[in-house]
Amino acid sequence: MKYTINLKHIIILCVVLLAVNTIGAQEIIEDEVKKEEVIKKVDSVDTSNAFKVDGVAAVVGDFIVLESDIQKEKDQIKASGGSIEGVEDCELFGLMLERKLYAHHAIQDSLPVSDAEVRKNVDYQIQQFLQQTNGSMKRLLEFYNKDDEQSFRDEMFEINKSNLLAQRMQAKIVEEVEITPEEVRAFFNKIPEDERPNFGTELKVAQIVAEPKVSDEENQKIINRLKQFKADIIEKGASFRSKAVLYSQDPGSASRGGKYTLNKKQPKMVKEFRQVAFALQEGEVSEPFKTEYGYHIITLEKIRGQEYDVAHILLTPQVSSEAIQEAKERLEKVRERIVAGDISFADAAREVSDEKETRSDGGQLINPTTQDYNFELTRMDPELYAQIQNLKDEEVSLVLREEDRTGGQKFKLLTVTDRIDEHQADYARDYLKIKGLALEEKKIRAIEKWQDEKIIDTYVKISKEHKGCDFSGNWLKK
Repeated sequence: MKYTINLKHIIILCVVLLAVNTIGAQEIIEDEVKKEEVIKKVDSVDTSNAFKVDGVAAVVGDFIVLESDIQKEKDQIKASGGSIEGVEDCELFGLMLERKLYAHHAIQDSLPVSDAEVRKNVDYQIQQFLQQTNGSMKRLLEFYNKDDEQSFRDEMFEINKSNLLAQRMQAKIVEEVEITPEEVRAFFNKIPEDERPNFGTELKVAQIVAEPKVSDEENQKIINRLKQFKADIIEKGASFRSKAVLYSQDPGSASRGGKYTLNKKQPKMVKEFRQVAFALQEGEVSEPFKTEYGYHIITLEKIRGQEYDVAHILLTPQVSSEAIQEAKERLEKVRERIVAGDISFADAAREVSDEKETRSDGGQLINPTTQDYNFELTRMDPELYAQIQNLKDEEVSLVLREEDRTGGQKFKLLTVTDRIDEHQADYARDYLKIKGLALEEKKIRAIEKWQDEKIIDTYVKISKEHKGCDFSGNWLKK
């Protein structure tokens, strides 16, 4: 399916370009800079030696693209593990122009991108970059040819903000795009039979989970300890942050004194945590409460509009060795009943599984990507694949031991409930996948229509060196 392959290529490249944060001289023109001054800068590309080294390649609305940005974009895509094989400079340049168009109109439409969100992205990216230089900021600055950390952060801030604005604008363009069953059928029928895509082998997997139980005594011990922390803070003036550094078992925040910034409009923490945090007054310390991670206390440090600066201490109850052994033996007995034919796997899951998300559905796992029961073999989570790769259909695995994201132990049984071998796309069997392809094509068409209209309505100036490009969009306004 040639056009589908090309469409997917474009989508992937767009995603890479939006996700990648190029460390280059892409900038937002300040409000006080007059449009006439920008035009003079662009016109000077052809005649001024000062701009021959790094001239202005284009102006799109309130944004400029420098000549050096194109090569920097290529270098950054490669450094991020992407590929630009077969992508011409003009095509890459056109995609950069599109990003600037999105960002410009995101500002015009007042789409929200907070400075705190941008700074958080920058902090995360710098930490990722530092892992590549063994924690050396000096080497990182040398690699990106920057004089100091602050100028590096400032430049990353502007690039991140531009990219986030572009993402917000793209999301807004397609947020109401929907597709009907008739459109899906029409999309499928227009694909020549010999060009229909092949879908890889897919499995349906079910599991039964046994989680070792924490004793009531251990839970109460943790609650009492957190109550004592609260008393020390309120009655004795102890530092909440110091307590968090010394005792919190949250690896993501302990070193920062337990600090997190929450946003009411962009919830990221678990529901129980948010409910407690947003109910506090500044300076107040909560009572101990439970989440899937353990028990917490929270203090609210400051409210800044929709953002809440909080700190928390997390303590996780310890499971006894007896409880661990009990959970393992419980699953071993369940497996014996299933293998003997005394009970089906699905009924056993409903009867004994401790995993509430899958229990009522006979233990059937849901693919988080597609939201259905099918797992494509080549895209399956490597850990899950290793656990089921040698299982025959309806065969029950041995009892498997696993650690969850909090370090707690659990045991599970797995079985493959269905298998679909690699095959050419079939409308009935693969409806959801075909619908996804059809919807993506319709979104691309919506974006192209929006882009065509906005290019006409937006100030665009392309330098002489790039007017020979065969752009997919009407950037030259012919």
